[in-house]
Amino acid sequence: MPGYQLHPLKGNRKGQWAVKMFNPPHPGKTIRADCLKALGLSVTEAAKGLGVTRKALSELLNGHSGVSPEMAIRLEKAGWSTAETWLRMQMQHDLWHAQQKAKRIKVARFRQHAVT
Repeated sequence: MPGYQLHPLKGNRKGQWAVKMFNPPHPGKTIRADCLKALGLSVTEAAKGLGVTRKALSELLNGHSGVSPEMAIRLEKAGWSTAETWLRMQMQHDLWHAQQKAKRIKVARFRQHAVT
């Protein structure tokens, strides 16, 4: 279930807080609820109107694929929010899930050099 959490900032922004979404929904859920169901459209009808295959739209609605820049433009042209909004939703969803695995990501830390 999505929600919001406060997170303390670090570095030169220490003492400040950021609001982050907790477990953002996959954009496909939003498209299904707010676009298709709201208009009484079937997946087949919506796919035809968006100019994509039924399979491609179904994959998105079921969370098996993400919103691509091209799909975001198609959604915007259909009158369903802006391409930027769809891509932001996808990025928030993907980033949150990647952050859940962050401790398992092993990376070498590089020394910082002074910029002259």
